Amino acid sequence: MLRASWKSLMGRKLRLFMSAFAIVLGVSFVSGSLIFTDTLGKAFDGIVDTVGDVVVRPASASGDMDQTRSAKTLPGSVVRELASTPGAARADGNIGDQTTFVVSKKGKLIGGQGAPGLGLNHNDAPTASGEPAATITTGRWPLRTGEVTLDKSTAERAGYRVGDEVTLVTSGERPMVKATLVGIAEFKSGGTVGASLSFFDTKTAQDLYLGGKDAYTEAWVTAKDGTSQEDLAAAVQKKLPAGFEAVTGKAAAKEAADGINKALSFISTFLLVFAGIALFVGSFLIVNTFSILVAQRSRELAMLRALGATRRQVTRSVLFEAFVVGLVGATAGLVLGFVLAVGIKALFAQFGLDLSGSPLVFKSSTAVAAYAVGLAVTMVAAYLPARRAGRMAPVAAMRDDVAMPEAALHWRLIVGGLLVAAGLVACTAGAVGWVDHRAVWVGGGVFGLVIGFALTSPVLGRPVVSATGLVYRKAFGAVGAMAEQNAVRNPRRTAATASALMIGLTLVSMMSVFGASAKASIDKAVDQNFVADYVVSNAISQPFSTSVTRGVAAVPGVETVSPMRFASIDIGDGGSYSAAIDPQTFGTAVPLDFVKGSLSDLNKGTILLQDDKAKAQKLSVGSSVKVKIAGQEGTYRVAGIYRSMDALSLPVLVSMDAATAAGVPAQDSMAFVVREPGADAAAVQAGIEKVIAGLPTVTLKDQDAFAAEQRKPVDQLLYMIYALLGLAVVIAVLGIVNTLALSVIERTREIGLLRAVGLSRRQLRTMLRLESVAIALLGAVLGVVLGVGAGWALQRALADDGIDVLSVPGTQLAVFVVLAGVVGVLAALWPGRRAARLDVLRAITAE
Repeated sequence: MLRASWKSLMGRKLRLFMSAFAIVLGVSFVSGSLIFTDTLGKAFDGIVDTVGDVVVRPASASGDMDQTRSAKTLPGSVVRELASTPGAARADGNIGDQTTFVVSKKGKLIGGQGAPGLGLNHNDAPTASGEPAATITTGRWPLRTGEVTLDKSTAERAGYRVGDEVTLVTSGERPMVKATLVGIAEFKSGGTVGASLSFFDTKTAQDLYLGGKDAYTEAWVTAKDGTSQEDLAAAVQKKLPAGFEAVTGKAAAKEAADGINKALSFISTFLLVFAGIALFVGSFLIVNTFSILVAQRSRELAMLRALGATRRQVTRSVLFEAFVVGLVGATAGLVLGFVLAVGIKALFAQFGLDLSGSPLVFKSSTAVAAYAVGLAVTMVAAYLPARRAGRMAPVAAMRDDVAMPEAALHWRLIVGGLLVAAGLVACTAGAVGWVDHRAVWVGGGVFGLVIGFALTSPVLGRPVVSATGLVYRKAFGAVGAMAEQNAVRNPRRTAATASALMIGLTLVSMMSVFGASAKASIDKAVDQNFVADYVVSNAISQPFSTSVTRGVAAVPGVETVSPMRFASIDIGDGGSYSAAIDPQTFGTAVPLDFVKGSLSDLNKGTILLQDDKAKAQKLSVGSSVKVKIAGQEGTYRVAGIYRSMDALSLPVLVSMDAATAAGVPAQDSMAFVVREPGADAAAVQAGIEKVIAGLPTVTLKDQDAFAAEQRKPVDQLLYMIYALLGLAVVIAVLGIVNTLALSVIERTREIGLLRAVGLSRRQLRTMLRLESVAIALLGAVLGVVLGVGAGWALQRALADDGIDVLSVPGTQLAVFVVLAGVVGVLAALWPGRRAARLDVLRAITAE
């Protein structure tokens, strides 16, 4: 049986290759995702390991990636005293800023797409490993004011060489800095993951970031030989002023690594979800392929049974072929995964995660996962066709017509109907708010609907195929009628092929509806919530210098400028990004709709809450609550509750005074500008643009431009999702090609007879093309209908989170259907050409 199975496999290499290709694509995405995330994790591990033996920092600091950096500083006198701590070899003060970005020779900002721009003071403090955090490759370190050293990647991207004048922008008191490049450095780990490093001498860094104070943002204390990090940290802690802590380098690195791993887990999950979708779609292709092959081999399998093969042996024979297909597909997918990982690196580099300096990391666990996934999906998908092959009676299999028993289709409809009903209930429950975690219920409901539609599509698809056939008969006559009959001849096969495309288009259509709704909600929120004529903000979601805000306020014709500073604020249930505002001016620019209380009640000891946040925390006006602002805990009184501001979605508001006292840096995230009545709009805009001229990080927007800026992240997310879902669509197209190609082989004698009675090659190609288009349109129509319904449910589930406007992009959805028709035409090219080239006499006599 093993030899017979191997001979059968080798005799159908082309057919099985199409199925293997689906596994190749799916496994390549799994392995590519794992390789990319392992590479990313390794790059960050190299960065977090570059800390001293003991790190002295504000007590509010942590490894949380979302934690607002504290503005508290460590006096220089304390740092110098730490050097005399028992067990300490030396103590070095560090100054760090995350908003210093290099401007290239062409005036373009380097980085800024998520990765920080680090402004640092240089010292030769060793890390815990005894090596410096960075080393010079060209030139030297800065020694005086007006000098800067850049990391190698940043210098290359900006086009600077040693001796050039470098332009930098900061969020400090001086928003623009000019300095001569005196050296190029390389980070210890080899890569900076997209971050840029700008080193200054200590005095210059203190002037830029600390107002000239003899202070530091943190300190490293190096241990003498024989002194443990734990003992040194305990000794250092005794010398620190209130509000500072000493932690071991190991603990600081672990905290940073935990925070990074938490952030990276989302990327890994995000990519693996799409890999799962690709494999799920690929499973339809595998089921279809093996079902057709089993039907085509019915006489061969019957002969094996007649010669003494048992049902189990026949089943195992088909599963053996599936195992080989899965093994080959998983191996090729693992190799292709490296190529895909490079592509993912390039894609994420556009969003700030630049891993060009980090080699790909391949772990044995990636290979195990690739083979486990590839083999498991293939074997599970092939199980039912294999089981069906084993159950065929020898006599029944000798007949030409080997059809699936009607009971199987009956049970498909029952199970599929139940899943559709359950999916509708779950989607409705999530959409109308009968349950908590509404989006999760919608997601589960959509999954049930997709499976249910796939199972019931032989019945649900009949109206679509019939409508297509009506057009075919009128436009193409007998050829169109035959194409329709071929599409409905085996409803399970047609439905399975169309279902693969349906799944991809369901997800694409759902995200299109969701994206259009999100953008429409943003436009509505900006229109309703903003009175300000302009918004000054940072183009890369980083804070900017308060001197910019003061400069804008001084422009003739400007009546009010209200600054806002984003900060991490924790109230019981963990952190949520919110903002500090000026209660004297904020209401003029952004009116708040209060349920109770008023903006004038906001001061250093009070907070304002959004209504849903107050409800979740069971707080009311007058309640006292412990709040952490930038990690600094204090007790505050709830002074007011306001209705949701969809355009900004700020669950908590505190005063500027409270934020400053808690250590939030004096750096503005936004500034809302209101013109004086009767002021010349063009003159005011020109005046503001003059203030921000030369600062590529700071932008001026009117309400329309601000809404467009808020819509941009939605478009970026959609483009990425479309690109990743494109893999599932490619597999679905392969499914149509494979089904048609196998169908041509299966209908060889029929095609020969049609050619013999006068059907031309052109008519034959047209017939197959129309059949392909019918399958593609079936998948497209079912996918778009299901996707619109899923998009509606998702939008309603997230209505309380600001997505409160439903928008259905009709034109875009119509384009999807048209493109599906084009896909059908293209998918039929190769099978049609192959069918047209069949020799008529040989085709008639084919078994």
